[in-house]
Amino acid sequence: MHMLRFTFVSMLLVGWACHIPQNTTMKAGKLDGTWIPVKQEIHGTAIPKAAFEKQQLILRDSANTFSAESVDKGVAYFTDNKMDIYGREGVNAGKHFTAIYKLENGQLTICYNLAGNGYPDAFDTRGKQSWFLCVFEKPVQK
Repeated sequence: MHMLRFTFVSMLLVGWACHIPQNTTMKAGKLDGTWIPVKQEIHGTAIPKAAFEKQQLILRDSANTFSAESVDKGVAYFTDNKMDIYGREGVNAGKHFTAIYKLENGQLTICYNLAGNGYPDAFDTRGKQSWFLCVFEKPVQK
């Protein structure tokens, strides 16, 4: 069951192409770059690092990609620290997910509602069947 959840979550994350409207609270360039997950959880349960250590999220203006078991692209609209994510290519094509996000201390934290039927009200998945949390950091430059 845990692997099934992980596969579904990976499919969710596998794709991003972001368009950020002018009236957003986050400036377009602020999220640009390569992000790697450092923590993931679903329904209050931590996902082992080995399960997501090869994933990455690349944000570049409106061209964005998430790579895990496969690569998907989509579009995400940002408003008031909320996201509406629409899958365009790959396993999430045609799907809509909602999320909240924050950028603090070099970490991008996103809490997704995989059901897409409302925005999470906190960065905590305990007791929430369809919520998925991912914390990203930019890799250290060598």
